[in-house]
Amino acid sequence: MPKLPFLYAFALCAALAPFNASAADANELRIGFVPGPYADEFKTGVEPQLRQKGYAIKYVEFSTGLEANQAVYRGEIAADVMQHEVYLKSYNDRNGTDLVGVVQVPTPPMGLYSKKHHALTEVKAGAKVAVPNDPVNLERALKILQRIGWIKLRPNSNPVDVTERDVIANPAGIKIVPLESAQAPRALDDVDFAAIQGNFAIFSGYKLSDALALEQMTPPYINQVVVRAANKTARSTQDIVDAYKSPVFQQTILNNRFYDGFRLPEYFASK
Repeated sequence: MPKLPFLYAFALCAALAPFNASAADANELRIGFVPGPYADEFKTGVEPQLRQKGYAIKYVEFSTGLEANQAVYRGEIAADVMQHEVYLKSYNDRNGTDLVGVVQVPTPPMGLYSKKHHALTEVKAGAKVAVPNDPVNLERALKILQRIGWIKLRPNSNPVDVTERDVIANPAGIKIVPLESAQAPRALDDVDFAAIQGNFAIFSGYKLSDALALEQMTPPYINQVVVRAANKTARSTQDIVDAYKSPVFQQTILNNRFYDGFRLPEYFASK
């Protein structure tokens, strides 16, 4: 598999002191990530600008988005970069939290991958298809399967309510296998196809061009930087937003073929 530039060697394993934007150590920014390309985007295109403004950056790795959001809410880190608007709303609704998105980031789409098949036409009745087991990302995966004609979904305007029971037709005769999102790449040895979130696919060494089908990603599913509501207007938060929206960051992404196929935020000057 190709060598990928990620920051996980820099993850902090020790317990973290609470983050307070007004504290004396406010110039130290602790930013949380889950496996995927977002830490590298930050390192190459955002961190240099923040360091010029006097910030010291600490990278914190989490296994799941739940852990990352908990750390933001508890004030252990300043922000995390790993979730889209739909996931964030679901998290806040379920946990009574007040996290907010402040700027979107380049995001790889979910894709349908296989180690056993080279084309969608090779699907056969009984084929096992792994999908995320959380409702928000399950809906994204099922929409891919519907777009390629394998299933048909009942219309549902609320993505967090979608379940396997919303599959009302299955002309391809596939067997849907719900799995934890992070497990999907490893499941490719045991299933015929797997719908894998873009960050986990890239972290596992797959290219977007390896996917047999990619989701048609819409703005609510573009990932974003998330902070506590109380820190939305903090100087440090605005500096992070400004760095992402800068021409420097945009050119860093546009000039690197690694990011080909990523869904770019609307603030990008060209796409």
